[in-house]
Amino acid sequence: MLNDLRIPSDWGLEIGILSEMKRNYATNRLCQVDIADVYDHKHQVLSEKDENGGLSKMSIDISKALFRKLATQGTVFNKGVFRSIKASYYRIALDFIEIYRDDAMINGLTTDVHKEELAVELFAENIIKAGDVFLDNPMETPFIPSWNRVINAVPDIFERLEIAVEEDNKEFANR
Repeated sequence: MLNDLRIPSDWGLEIGILSEMKRNYATNRLCQVDIADVYDHKHQVLSEKDENGGLSKMSIDISKALFRKLATQGTVFNKGVFRSIKASYYRIALDFIEIYRDDAMINGLTTDVHKEELAVELFAENIIKAGDVFLDNPMETPFIPSWNRVINAVPDIFERLEIAVEEDNKEFANR
C-alpha cells in the first residue's frame, strides 16, 4: 500500500497522506489507528513574525498541500479564489472560537478570545501567502519520491537499508 503513495515533505504530511489514501483506496477499507501509547506532539509557537517557522509555516504548508491536491482534481485557482477561501475560513473560524468559548465557560474553563482571533487572522493571511506561492511556483514538487520510484532508481535499496541498519546497530552496541 505504501509503495505508490506520494508523501509531502513539509507540514502538509498528514493531509497529503490522507488525500493519497482517499485517491488510491476505497474509504470503507481505511481507518486511523494509534501506533504508540504515548505521542510526543511537537507543539509549535504561533510565529506570527516568521512565516518560515512554527504554526505560521505549518499553516502555509498545509494550505499548499490542500491546493495542490484540489488542483490535481481539476480545481482552477486564481487570486479571487484564494480570497474567497480566506473569507470563508475567517468567518467559520470566528464562529468556532465563539462555540469553543461557550463550551469552555460551561465547563468552568477560560479561553483567551483575543489570542485565538489573532491566530485566526494569521492563518487567514497565510491562506493568501500559500496561494501566492502556489500560483508563483506551479511546478513545485514537494513530495518524497514514492517507494516504487525509489525501487526503480535504486533496485537494491532494501538490501542497502538493511546493511545500513545492521552497521548502525553494531556501532550503537560498541558505544
